[in-house]
Order: sequence, then C-alpha cells, then structure tokens
Amino acid sequence: MNHYDLIIRKGTVVLQDECRQIDIGIRDGKIAALGENLKYSEQTPVYDAENLTIMPGMIDAHVHFNEPALGHWEGFATGSASLAAGGCTTYIDMPLNGVPPTVRLSALELKLDAAAGQSYVDYALWGGLVPGNIGQLEELAKAGVIGFKAFMSCPGGEGEDIFAEVDDVTLFEGMKEIARLGLVLALHAESEEIVAKLGAEAVQAGKRSALDFIATRPIAAEVEAVNRALGYAEQTGCKLHFVHISSAEAVQVITEAKVKGLDVTVETCPHYLVLTDEDVARLGPVAKCAPPVRTAEDQARLWRELAAGRFDIIASDHSPSPKHMKQGDFFAAWGGISGAQSSLELMIDEGHLRRDIPLPELARMLAIEPAKRFGLYPRKGEIALGADADLAIIDLATGYTLQESDLHYRHKQSPYVGKTFNCSVKATFLRGTKVYDRSVGVGADTDGAWLRHNAAIGGGLDG
Repeated sequence: MNHYDLIIRKGTVVLQDECRQIDIGIRDGKIAALGENLKYSEQTPVYDAENLTIMPGMIDAHVHFNEPALGHWEGFATGSASLAAGGCTTYIDMPLNGVPPTVRLSALELKLDAAAGQSYVDYALWGGLVPGNIGQLEELAKAGVIGFKAFMSCPGGEGEDIFAEVDDVTLFEGMKEIARLGLVLALHAESEEIVAKLGAEAVQAGKRSALDFIATRPIAAEVEAVNRALGYAEQTGCKLHFVHISSAEAVQVITEAKVKGLDVTVETCPHYLVLTDEDVARLGPVAKCAPPVRTAEDQARLWRELAAGRFDIIASDHSPSPKHMKQGDFFAAWGGISGAQSSLELMIDEGHLRRDIPLPELARMLAIEPAKRFGLYPRKGEIALGADADLAIIDLATGYTLQESDLHYRHKQSPYVGKTFNCSVKATFLRGTKVYDRSVGVGADTDGAWLRHNAAIGGGLDG
C-alpha cells in the first residue's frame, strides 16, 4: 500500500482535456497518484471533496504588492492572503509600485527582503525595462526575474525614482537585449501620444467624469501601441506578452501576429469581462483602471474572443491603494483595481456557470498557460503526476454575496463588493498544505517560496 501525506478523495478534478471524479494522492508536496479509489492506510489524512470541483491553483501573472516602502498600500502578507482566499497558489509581482522600482539588482534584493517569510503562496518576480537601464537587465535575469515589464504610456507616480514609460529607442534596444537573454517582455500597450493629448484636452475643457476619462483612452490607442510593439518584436525576435488587453480589436491584431509566427501571448483581466463603462460611472474611482473598462458591446466582443480560445492568460492586474486615493475627482484618483481575491470565482461564475466555457479551458488560461509562458511548467499549472499539489477546491453549488468583511486586502475595497457569486472557493492547497479554508480563513504559516527563474542555465526554476 502506497504511503501518502494526504488523500483528496472523490472530487471532480479538472484535467487538461476533461473533468473526472478521481482521488488525488499527495506525497512530499507533490501529486503522487491520480485515480479512482486510491488505496491508503487508516492513518492517512483524508479531505473529502465529493460534490466539489478541484482546479489547479490559479497562477496570477500580474499583481502589484507595492513593496518595498509602500506596503501600507498592499504588502506581500495581505496580498498573498487575498490570493490564497481566491484559490490562487502562485503569483508574479510587478516591478513598478515599490520604492525603488525593480529596475536594478539592488532594488530586486530589497523586494526579496520584503517578501521573505511574508507570503502565504509561492511567487515569482518581474523586472522592469525603463529608459537608462538596459545595461541592468542581464544582472536582473541572472538573479532570477521571470521576465521584464515596460509601459508604452505613462504609469504615473512622483519623485525621482519612478517607473517611467519607454521611448521607442529604449523599447527597440530593450527588446534586442531581452531576446538575447531568452526572457519575455510584458507590455502595457497604450499610445502615450494619444492618451496624453486627449487627457490634456479633457482637463482643459473641464471634463472630469468617469465616462470622460474612458473617452481619453480609446481602443485606437491600444491598437496603435500593439501594432508598434509587434513590429519591433518581428525585427528583434523578442518574446512579447501583452498585459490587460481590453479590446477585441487588439486581440485580433495579436492573433494575426501569432499566425505569422511571432512568439506573442495575450492577457485580459476579469474586470474587462465583468464590468462595463456604466458600472464605472456608478461605482466611481474604485473601478478606475488603464486601459479603462469599456462598453457592454466591447465586452461582448471580448467574450467572443475568449470563447474562441484567443486569450492565453487571465490575470487580475491587482493594483491596490489606500481608500482615500480612490475617492473624489475621477481623473486625479489612483488608477488600479483591487480584484485579486475574486479572479477565479469571477471566471467560474461568469465564464463557466453563465456562459458554459468549459472548466479545462478556464484552467488553461488561469493556470497552465501562465505556467508555460513564464517557465513554471511542469512544476506548476496542472493537476498531473509529479506537479506541485497546488489546488483550488471549488463549490459550484454554494454561492455568496461578497462583503467588505470577506476581503483580506489591507484596504477593504473592491468593485465586486455587493456582487452575488454562484460559486465559492472552499479551500486552497499549496504544495499539499491547506493554506485557506472558507470556514476558518487563511492559515497561520507563510510558507510561500520564491520561484527564481534560472536564466543562467537557459531556463528552469530554482526554489
């Protein structure tokens, strides 16, 4: 009889191509067996998952936890607790909101110090591409960043040590260097020339509403930036990942580039699939982001692209701030949505239960593809033999209405407060250990590990 540290029995397990009721045997944090009626000793702990659905833990490739220095916005402890409560077992933290931003080795070391012993789930880190730091990219790659992030429009911020948008020369030369290093460049694709001009005109005309803001960041600005970046990628051979794409028009351009053979992936976020511009006008700055949430018609086109399999990754773009920064004048308010805790439930509720998107297809975008794209696969991303036992236990029959008190964020705000979900995350397991249980909350142990990308040997993971 095989020895297991834990048996999860009779759950409906979401595999790559099907959902099956089987048992999962876990040993040393790994999936050691999958099958019906696994044999185990009387001393083996058992989690009864009958009538529950088991998905691979979400890999959220796009979060902002604001450390070092801005942990009072959201730090690794509260941010990772929120993710654990949402069925996420791995995240990749963005480089721009900490002080200093992660654009050189010394800043990466500060971020690692801030994260050490503070995360409830596993994590990797992005480095940044900004004007003047191309010579720093190799050091960051060798130190273990998963890839690099750049902005084609101004991300905002104050002070001397900010994360600035790239000019075309920096973008082109940076792509050449990132291609040499064999990593991925993640891009915020909006034309700064377009959005800056339209924004200035709106302010000068006294236009300050949510809908006025949305009008200053049109789909044309996204499509222009995507086309420009794809042209540079074709010339440099750089692998691209477009973050938080908000329009079907941009998805179609990226799909055409894939057909031509470019190594490019595309991400969207739940807020583009769940909220509309009318919701933003109703909710106010708590729903402000860039690119902005768009019309119901735009959203319907996004869902059609998703149903056709044209999105690679779904990520939260969790970008929190203190509450006072999400109040008052819409143009001046902080642009970022707190949504990481709700991503998996939103996609199951809106995608599977309401629109019949198959669970294996959702698992592909939420777990398998981010794992493959960023060097975490096969250790992460799939319920398979030998993989880490990272699991989200979902109750598809028990819903709830989200309250502020349910949130684990440092600042308990979200555009989804008051929304009724028709499913719920019942438990989350990280490497075979339960880190969240809906009845008791997040566990006491912060055992999340840094997943260091080993660029020095051409890929793979340490950690």
